[in-house]
Amino acid sequence: MKVLMFGWEFPPHISGGLGTACYGLTKGLSKIPNLDVTFVVPKAFGDEENDAVHLVGANDISVLKRNFTIEGFMRELNLIQVGVKLIPYLDPEEYKKQMFIKQQEVTHAYETENIGKLEFSGKYGANLFQEISNYALVASVLGAELDFDIIHAHDWLTYPAGIAAKLVSGKPLVIHVHATDFDRSGGNVNPQVFQIEKQGMQLADKIITVSNLTRRIVIEKYEIDPNKVITVYNAVEPVVIKENLTTDKPFNEKIVTFLGRITMQKGPEYFVEVANKVLKRMDNVRFVMAGSGDMMNKMIARAAKLKIMDKFHFTGFLNGDDVFRMFYMSDVYVMPSISEPFGISPLEAMQSNVPVIISNQSGVAEILNHAIKVDFWDVNAMADAIYGILNYPALHTMFTKHGKIEVEGLKWETSALKVKEVYDMVYN
Repeated sequence: MKVLMFGWEFPPHISGGLGTACYGLTKGLSKIPNLDVTFVVPKAFGDEENDAVHLVGANDISVLKRNFTIEGFMRELNLIQVGVKLIPYLDPEEYKKQMFIKQQEVTHAYETENIGKLEFSGKYGANLFQEISNYALVASVLGAELDFDIIHAHDWLTYPAGIAAKLVSGKPLVIHVHATDFDRSGGNVNPQVFQIEKQGMQLADKIITVSNLTRRIVIEKYEIDPNKVITVYNAVEPVVIKENLTTDKPFNEKIVTFLGRITMQKGPEYFVEVANKVLKRMDNVRFVMAGSGDMMNKMIARAAKLKIMDKFHFTGFLNGDDVFRMFYMSDVYVMPSISEPFGISPLEAMQSNVPVIISNQSGVAEILNHAIKVDFWDVNAMADAIYGILNYPALHTMFTKHGKIEVEGLKWETSALKVKEVYDMVYN
């Protein structure tokens, strides 16, 4: 079986969990006999970790002098400014540009003479929607010319590409929902992003969601047939502890860490309020907010107003080895997300022998037994949990030991086998 897979990022050029999940899943799929994956990204930089897949950059595909008909699909995506703010999935910085998609339903042959290779930034920049449109055009070329059996598209940025490949090839489409705009916006969805998401869900043959939490959103908010939606949980890559990463603390105090985008979805304001409560009960502790995002300045201002900046640190965006350096220094990891489709970072923390506290509003809470779970808004319960782990060594040891054992059983090979079962459902 040959799979044509569309993603937006791939290690080492990632900004969060989407690229991490795509990498882990493709590695897992590579272990399945007689299954080959061609993974397409908008831009290939040449240093990607592509041992497990055949990686293709849309920027390397010529669309010169090719004509083909796509019925009922977007012919034009024109950008104009309107009063909405869009934050793409897992962009570590605030997405400040205001955009609008104009969709035109037609039956038309794409005229691609004199276009040649299209330019892609491979990021979440000001021309995001134009790049999504161009990506779909390249997907039409690949869909018409490559030999494959299944199309697999990851998240809304690639749904138009998956649809285009399906319409020119007639092959079944599986879409993978890592997050919805309801998660990113807290319910105040961008109508244009919602439109792309819903069109992808409607035209897909099967939909994979990363949790039952996300599955319910797809069914209820997008009005999709429940029989079409299947949950496959994410996993975590095994971590080999490197000697040069085991960083000693520069001070003899406990460290409580928040690591993620500093955006509304991740609940950073609750972490700041919890820090204030814990610091009123104990002094030998510091709090670290690792990440960046549109709420960072607001969080700095709030911590300053609470007069806890001497015990509160902002590192900025961390990637690669720096993430694990932070984990190795941490005594507790907290993920107070308001709406988290899954959440891979708690698994990475548990691998690194760090007890975790996660919100009940996260998909990963559905599968973890050795993690403390609280409602994101319950800052008193969260503060009590942090205080207990920091002050009762037996509690810390129990969550560390059994959490690591539990997370080591969450393998991408298992997730890949479940994805293969979805492929089999639509494969003719």
